[in-house]
Amino acid sequence: MNPKYYTLPQEKQQAILNAGFHVFSQNTYKKSPMSEIAEAAGISKALLFHYFRNKKELYLFLWDTCARITVEEMTRSGAYEQTDLFGSMDHGMQAKLRLMRKYPDLGMFAVRAFYEKDPEVSADIQKSMGQYLNAHAAKKLQKLDPEDFIPGIDLQMMYREMYWASEGCLWEYIQRGIMDIDAMEKDFRALLEFWKTVYLRKEREGV
Repeated sequence: MNPKYYTLPQEKQQAILNAGFHVFSQNTYKKSPMSEIAEAAGISKALLFHYFRNKKELYLFLWDTCARITVEEMTRSGAYEQTDLFGSMDHGMQAKLRLMRKYPDLGMFAVRAFYEKDPEVSADIQKSMGQYLNAHAAKKLQKLDPEDFIPGIDLQMMYREMYWASEGCLWEYIQRGIMDIDAMEKDFRALLEFWKTVYLRKEREGV
């Protein structure tokens, strides 16, 4: 990316970001033309290529920006400070839903990018996401007290199962072509309550 992008007025930077999030959120990577992004941002296609050498560079920049904004919101929410697994997941869910309500195109872009299959960008996205997930999963697992959960439970497998289920929910929504935030919150809360009854010792023992 051309560093001169950061010399643009803030509103112009935001216009390019919003245009990218919107266009890429509406279709696959391959079917999202740079000309459409430039038009939505109110600049020429040549100027857009002046700041971003190609579509891949812009796409990955948008992904990194999305990740940064999400981490910042998660930090403000206190999700990373929670010692209780389900409390952490609840705070994290609320942080992400707030972002999706505030920036609906950002939310849809993040989901589409996560499931993007185009080889030009998919490996980079999955590598980035894998590093993020592994880092935070390791921190969360270190904080867990085995005594809080049913005897003999494989905590790492439990965490992976919950992650896979969460992925399934997102995939179901993207297949519908809409991001109903209220419905997503309802479904995720139901999942959280279900996991508590399955995995927590006090829930199973009626304590």
